[in-house]
Amino acid sequence: MKRLASVLFIVSLLVLGSLGVHAATGISEDSFLFSGNIATVDKYGNVLTDISAEAAAASGAEVGDTVIVKIGDNTLVLPFVTIYGDVDRGTPLMRTTNNAIQFAINYGNFSKTYGASEGIEVSVYLKEKGAYLSEIEIRSLKKLENRDDYESDEAFANFREVTAGNIKPGILYRVSHPSLGDERSSFAAKLVEEHGINTVFNLSDTPEEFEANLAHSEYYRALNEKGNVIAVGMGVDFAAKEFTEKFKTVLEFMIDHDGPYAVHCVEGKDRAGLVIAVLQGLAGATVDEIVEDYMVSYENYFKVEKGTEGYKLVSKIMHDQLREMNGGEAVTDANLKAVVVNYLKNMVGLDDDQIEKLEIMLVGEASAQAETIFLAA
Repeated sequence: MKRLASVLFIVSLLVLGSLGVHAATGISEDSFLFSGNIATVDKYGNVLTDISAEAAAASGAEVGDTVIVKIGDNTLVLPFVTIYGDVDRGTPLMRTTNNAIQFAINYGNFSKTYGASEGIEVSVYLKEKGAYLSEIEIRSLKKLENRDDYESDEAFANFREVTAGNIKPGILYRVSHPSLGDERSSFAAKLVEEHGINTVFNLSDTPEEFEANLAHSEYYRALNEKGNVIAVGMGVDFAAKEFTEKFKTVLEFMIDHDGPYAVHCVEGKDRAGLVIAVLQGLAGATVDEIVEDYMVSYENYFKVEKGTEGYKLVSKIMHDQLREMNGGEAVTDANLKAVVVNYLKNMVGLDDDQIEKLEIMLVGEASAQAETIFLAA
């Protein structure tokens, strides 16, 4: 009960912080930790400061603390964590990366949300010592990096066929990046080739990254030379204009090319998970099927086990995404497809004919017609 009370208290703080509420935060000079300026903003809207990890440590700040951050016109309450997954989707956080303090939003754009651009001053104060530690313990995930730690090549490469709902066999696959030049990508590339993948959707690479990464897989490079690979370098916020515009480009590319199709980002976990979830929903999958497929990536990489608190917390990411896609209302098996179609039409910008073509490509014409008749009834 004490742990639950602590978690609920922190959640309430995070809600205030995510809204940018200038609540009574108890800032005092005695609680000052450190300050600096925003040095860079990356392509996802995460902001990196000129405050070194050593300076933060010297101030007494530790992972698990909750802090008050004054950044531009915003005063936020957020946790000091290690990875994005230490907080819920849409929650702001502070962490160290590249030996510096970073501010980000899990599955969001911190820079745009809070108007945080290069040169803006940042001041950090202690809110409560160790108040978020219990939450981090529950969420603690350590990625396994060696092939010997996995049961199969497929698990190591996070490669699997997507068959939820009415998706026909042999048409859609998800995988980690097959052309990065590391051990995992070599296994991913082999599986992509063995399964005769014809068209690849690369969700992670910018044009510069894509050009460099082509060198690492002959089969991947050959597909690109045929015009069958698209790289869009998209973020993780499915509601952002940048995401929806790139998602539309990917889906129009899918319509114009033959399968089998493979979707990947770097790990084949989050951006790939979002895109796959939408395609599964269009093809008549249930909510549980989508969530369970999303969680296979965490079972593969982090050995997250069903029935544990960690599994419940991580699976909440996909449940929350579906709920947000439905304007904050619950998504059920009965309305899931309608929610997805509405998203594709009104946010991604596809027309009815394009959506119908996608469904037919995934499930086959007869199945798609039967599903449409069922929905109309």
